[in-house]
Amino acid sequence: MTKRRIGKCMMFGLKPPQVEEGGKILQQLAKEWRELIAGSHVNNVTYVRYAETARVNWTRNIGKHIDPANKKEWSNMVGNTGIGLILKSIKVDFKFPMESPDKISVYHKLIPDPSGHLSSQSAFRLEVMILSEARQRPAARCFEDNVIYDYKKNRKTVKIPPFIMEQFEAIWKQQEQEKEVWRQHIAEIENRVRNLELESWDRADAVEDNGSAPQ
Repeated sequence: MTKRRIGKCMMFGLKPPQVEEGGKILQQLAKEWRELIAGSHVNNVTYVRYAETARVNWTRNIGKHIDPANKKEWSNMVGNTGIGLILKSIKVDFKFPMESPDKISVYHKLIPDPSGHLSSQSAFRLEVMILSEARQRPAARCFEDNVIYDYKKNRKTVKIPPFIMEQFEAIWKQQEQEKEVWRQHIAEIENRVRNLELESWDRADAVEDNGSAPQ
């Protein structure tokens, strides 16, 4: 939508500084589109596999990069020998059928705020966004219900272990901070595009330019 708006501005003629501004916006969109959002059709079951693989990576990366003191425990979360993670259910909201070849990016987000919701539970919820690189927009959104399971006792844990809860609270805080940062980025891009519109087609004397822009 934003790219089409910039294209319309160019159809009505832009001066060199405005063309440069439009180009900068397009470059920013090309670089940041994942955050500003997340032939052969891909089988729907594959979306679930994408989410599952990303969840395993998400868990391991917490132990590797965020909580190395409990790296072993986080790695064991994807196994079945101690405290592990079991997918209870998953709901997939398909946005459009992806086609091969394509590349994807998969993002997990913790929902809702764990401090007031998970303190006495053994389950937690994740939202998953599967993004198509080719289309640069979400191909599917998933909602996962996960359970913390104690394989040694063969039952769910009474509540989420402290080392997990501590990181969930930190992750939630960071998510909220990043959401505000990217909300501001979106507002800034919107204002810049609107300025281009006001300086081109959305002005009183606007005439579609079939040739070169005035200098």
